Amino acid sequence: MDSPLLILQDHPAKSCEDSCKAAPRTLASEFKLKISTFPREKGWDRVNNLYHYQGFWYYEHFLAGIMSAQEHFRPQPTDIFLTSCPKAGTTWLKALTFAIVTRARFDDSTSPLLKKLPHDCIPFIELDLSENSNNRDMEMPLVATHMPYTSLPTSVTNSGCKIVYICRDPRDAFVSYWFFKAKQLSPKNAEPLPLEEAFEMYCKGIINYGPCWDHVLGYWRASLEFPERILILKFEELKKDTTFYVKKLAEFIGYPFTKEETGVVQKIIDLCDFENLSNLEVNKNGEHRSGSGVNIKNNAFFRNGKVGDWENYLTAEMAARLNQIMEEKLKGSGFFTG
Repeated sequence: MDSPLLILQDHPAKSCEDSCKAAPRTLASEFKLKISTFPREKGWDRVNNLYHYQGFWYYEHFLAGIMSAQEHFRPQPTDIFLTSCPKAGTTWLKALTFAIVTRARFDDSTSPLLKKLPHDCIPFIELDLSENSNNRDMEMPLVATHMPYTSLPTSVTNSGCKIVYICRDPRDAFVSYWFFKAKQLSPKNAEPLPLEEAFEMYCKGIINYGPCWDHVLGYWRASLEFPERILILKFEELKKDTTFYVKKLAEFIGYPFTKEETGVVQKIIDLCDFENLSNLEVNKNGEHRSGSGVNIKNNAFFRNGKVGDWENYLTAEMAARLNQIMEEKLKGSGFFTG
């Protein structure tokens, strides 16, 4: 996700059948002033700056939302946080978890996922809830964010709420993000940085919510300290044995499947399958946060979904360089990237 900040007015709580929409408001002047003093680099769109804050890089609208959420966000006791770096399997994780949690209310023929982008079914802290934590369906426990663990509001890290983090081979994540930016800029007749230039920035950690290695490391270390609260999922493992990890995910978040629900598990997997979701009318022709001025087509979130697609775009030298960086940055952590 990569869209201008929507700081929401007070609204009645929304049902999960309603998408998270609101009229855009300008950034609070207090955050603009603070952000203007931070170190900056030109972003991948060649226009907007990325700003450095608490060890990570952000576009201004996201950073303002993060700073506001750090002050204002208050979780519900039953909240479940879905976390990730951008393009790490976020859309799939949201779809699977939403289907798991709502399976008593909907089945594979009535699920809101059939008519809404997964991102529009779950509120995003730094866009939807940064000022008003209650601007949501209070019966829906799912909340999403791309915030690094070390930048999460203390109200979250001290809450005892469950956190699910999904990560992905950084080579695939890089390629996916580059294409996402291209898709996002297309309506403006603009192009992102050439892939080689973007790769140089990626290797320096300069990407929205990057560096990815520090993002992964923060959640990984927290999971070692609080294994009962934080579950780490790897996109590649989820692809390899989806049934096993969907059951593990459901158990971890407190929505375990019964023995009688074997068929339900498969229906959820089929509903959330990349081919199925990407071929739904809403995801082929719909628009994310329609009416907000963002203009991101839903199909931008469904490009490939495969493991190892980076081989079609990165040279062997580029891949080896990124592998070496990850090995150096994660050395001694116990996190296995293979």
